[in-house]
Amino acid sequence: METGGSLDSQIESLLNVEKQMRLNGDVAGTKKAAIDILQLCFEARAWKTLNDQIVVLSKRRGQLKQAVTAMVQQAMLYIDQTPDVETKVELIKTLNSVSAGKIYVEIERARLIKRLAKIKEEQGLIAEAADLMQEIAVETFGAMAKTEKIAFILEQVRLCLDRQDYVRAQILSRKISPRVFDADQSKEKKKPKEGESIVEEAPADIPSLLELKRIYYELMIRYYSHSNDYLEICRCYKSIYEIPSVKEDPAKWIPVLRKICWYLVLSPHDPLQSSLLNSTLEDKNLSEIPHFRSLLKQVITMEVIQWTTLWNTFKDEFENEKNMLGGSLGDKATEDFRERIIEHNILVVSKYYTRITVKRLAELLCLTIEEAEKHLSDMVVSKALVAKVDRPMGIVSFQTAKDSNDILNSWAMNLEKLLDLVEKSCHQIHKETMVHKAALKL
Repeated sequence: METGGSLDSQIESLLNVEKQMRLNGDVAGTKKAAIDILQLCFEARAWKTLNDQIVVLSKRRGQLKQAVTAMVQQAMLYIDQTPDVETKVELIKTLNSVSAGKIYVEIERARLIKRLAKIKEEQGLIAEAADLMQEIAVETFGAMAKTEKIAFILEQVRLCLDRQDYVRAQILSRKISPRVFDADQSKEKKKPKEGESIVEEAPADIPSLLELKRIYYELMIRYYSHSNDYLEICRCYKSIYEIPSVKEDPAKWIPVLRKICWYLVLSPHDPLQSSLLNSTLEDKNLSEIPHFRSLLKQVITMEVIQWTTLWNTFKDEFENEKNMLGGSLGDKATEDFRERIIEHNILVVSKYYTRITVKRLAELLCLTIEEAEKHLSDMVVSKALVAKVDRPMGIVSFQTAKDSNDILNSWAMNLEKLLDLVEKSCHQIHKETMVHKAALKL
């Protein structure tokens, strides 16, 4: 075994044994012979011979599926013991070519691709790593453990985000339903029925389902941060906040709850934002960070907020976020924060006024007339508000234009109320007359 000739002769004799076993249909014998050949090459540290023998054994006529599976699994154990990166990559590529197109070693191929992508990423070739990972569609693998599938897809999403391919990242993230993280794992571990494929156990390095949930939402936060979709970022943080391991540790949930509060304030006003705002205010944990409770209270109260006062109060907290979990709130966050406060103030004004001069509106908003008009117009365009501006007169009307049917209905209602009043009045007059007549008779 010390010399090349000795190794070749031993491999030759084992190949003959493997041939006899294969032709006789002896599964156990064929597997053993194939594994022994690989073991000989490994012990001799003959990596090139090992790669050649893997290819030779897989291409032999009528080779048994079980033998190929055993051979690939055995060779995968040698990957970490290779002397250098080049040898490791060569062995992974050999195993990858052998397992390509074979459904019975699809899980092994997925794991090989993942390892090769990791090596490429370490070398700084993120685009190549992302392309490699996208070759595999693990969602179709019936025998792969659910947690391993999710971990694989999350790795695909992460690499796409790293190469700033946001469109593909979104497509891949949709392969994971958020409901899968809420499934009860104790109910799922049931024995497979007859004829069903047996699901393999996930490797030890695959995180738990709750840990994968956290990774998933952190990646989605990265995706939504690209488009400054504050409400979706807030919902992602809300989901992380609900994870038991986070909710039990104040050091973990306080930074997350801070982020939820900030992103709620930064989100444009709509029914979902209002619902989340109210549910967050009801959270008992918010009493631990009273500063943020007062911020949400101000936003939810229908009163005009002075921007300069608010900014001076919360400026330090706002800038401190970049040192907290999740980093800064984004490049446009300060500008958007001011925008949201102006929108809030316009909504407050529309609640208390039906008509107001543009000059007075600008005074209330602490803006110039041009800025006030611009913000008002933006809100009308986005359908957040109904308003009309009479520019020659300088008057803003917040009354909604009524439909002709609505006008007729309101007239009919008014007539009905009027007739009711007339009838009641007549009844009262008649009653008084009767009482008066009775009094005269006495």
